[in-house]
Amino acid sequence: MQKSTPDRRSRKRLATRQKISDVATCLFMERGFDQVTVDEIAEAADVSRMTVFNHFSRKEDMFFDLDDEGREELMAGLQKKENSASPIEAVRRFAHWAVAEQRPYVRFSEAGSEKFLETIQASDALKARARAIRDELTDMLTVGLAKAANRHLPDPAASLAASLLVATWVVAAFEAHRIFRESRDVERSNTAFLAIVDQGIRGVKVAVEGTPYA
Repeated sequence: MQKSTPDRRSRKRLATRQKISDVATCLFMERGFDQVTVDEIAEAADVSRMTVFNHFSRKEDMFFDLDDEGREELMAGLQKKENSASPIEAVRRFAHWAVAEQRPYVRFSEAGSEKFLETIQASDALKARARAIRDELTDMLTVGLAKAANRHLPDPAASLAASLLVATWVVAAFEAHRIFRESRDVERSNTAFLAIVDQGIRGVKVAVEGTPYA
């Protein structure tokens, strides 16, 4: 799953966005999300307030900056699925690819498994945004699955499959983070994540058996 190389202007823009996100995330983890202002983030990143909002429409998105990348790569995996693979199987293979490539949104580490989750749990705003992201991802995956199966929406089977797939991913991620916090073993966390994904996806296939999604 290769990406095209961005031009110089795009690289500069991406670097600025990453700098803002990194600075903001460090501040959020140190002081708590609700205690940090956008002006403080701009000053620490050495950019203007307007520049911050040019890259992020809301403060919460600086913390969940990997969301867009994960969505894009998931949709790319669905669109490029092998002819022999069902849309749901394509999602399973995407999860295995993401872990093998150590994509940042499935990286279980000290920073991601401790401070990151603690920061979310301490902020009602971040918890609300996490729920919204989950709903947005479900809607997006519903569309992606239907497109991959050449089906028209609305389609209850696509909605059911997407909801179950997102729920599976969330459970797998939380369990992997928990295991890392207890063991500091990345390989064990990766194995647990993929085992739950595989188990959940077997259930999703049964739930939509008889449709092109399975």
